[in-house]
Amino acid sequence: MKKDFFTYQAQTTPHPLAMEISHAEGSYIFSTDNKKYLDFVAGVSACSLGHRHPNVINAVKEQLDKYLHVMVYGEYIQKPAVELTKLLASLLPHPLEKTYLTNSGTEAIEGSLKLARRVTGRSQIIAAKLAYHGNTMGSMSVMGFEERKQAFRPLIPDVSFITFNKEEDLQQITEKTAGVILETIQGGAGFIEPTNDYLKKVRERCDEVGAVLILDEIQPGFGRTGTLFGFQNYDMIPDIVVMGKGMGGGLPIGAFTASSAMMDMLQDNPKLGHITTFGGNPVIAAAALATLQEITKGDLMAETLKKEKLLRSLLVHPLIKEIRGIGLMLALITTSPEITNEIVFKCQDKGLILFWLLFEPKAVRITPPLTISEEEIREGCQIIIEVLNGIQNQKKPE
Repeated sequence: MKKDFFTYQAQTTPHPLAMEISHAEGSYIFSTDNKKYLDFVAGVSACSLGHRHPNVINAVKEQLDKYLHVMVYGEYIQKPAVELTKLLASLLPHPLEKTYLTNSGTEAIEGSLKLARRVTGRSQIIAAKLAYHGNTMGSMSVMGFEERKQAFRPLIPDVSFITFNKEEDLQQITEKTAGVILETIQGGAGFIEPTNDYLKKVRERCDEVGAVLILDEIQPGFGRTGTLFGFQNYDMIPDIVVMGKGMGGGLPIGAFTASSAMMDMLQDNPKLGHITTFGGNPVIAAAALATLQEITKGDLMAETLKKEKLLRSLLVHPLIKEIRGIGLMLALITTSPEITNEIVFKCQDKGLILFWLLFEPKAVRITPPLTISEEEIREGCQIIIEVLNGIQNQKKPE
């Protein structure tokens, strides 16, 4: 299988982790050599409820017995998609009320950029340095990391970049700006939170000049920060909210939500302003609906903040400079990229899955399922501290 993996399946890096998976359940992944791994990554924030949550599995099975794909997006009335978008509208603040379902977060970014231009009749998009919004041509155009996109230029024109949390840069948002796109919490940059009412000030500047504010909630969304969406921690409301990853309970989905007045502009002038064949797929929509219901029905979101406190209390070590983020969207910042690499590899050897962030080489990603138990958190943190102690000891002079 490993040979076939490298021979026939396209890779994204020269050195993938290449663990061969047997099955997964709850907070654990099992390899084909019968090793058990505690998952502190959750499919890069995608498996909000852990692996194979029974409510998600049941929703998928029920829908499988009814119908799979029947028609391109937006033509037929399909109950799972309607119920999902209706529940989202009930949980989001006004005027975020109409949702376009897509196949992925990056496709939702593409749709949101098109919508901003359609609404304003302008072309300029402003994004943040060190931003990551996906890897298709439009979303790559608003990626704030030149090294990753230089090989694919030319990208879409009229994109400018500002520094996240730098208020003086907001004057670059003008009456020529169609949209400003920001991650609510910068992910690839190292889980950078907005400070000093930054997002409120961006909101005010967009209102002044008539620009559309797009917030990318693909990572912080769906309960990971203690609220359903990260922006709800910062006392402001975007014009468009983009979601994905944790939305589907482990299945591929994305979406963007805006007011009806805005979203209806994709219906005409031109017709088919945004179109997708498999967006809103009934099986995946059923899984997403079950995921959203589970996240919002109890104390799961509030518990993420308690679990954050526990993680922070246990992860204290001289090789950890700081812990960034909120809830269960955390990044350990170590003293060097080399130490970060050692932590990820050695923890995997000891049965704990960790991962990197895109643009911050000293960061270790900790984004476990929201359903992770306190006992499992203690188990994982103990492995991290053991590995850190081993790294520290081997670096001491004899």
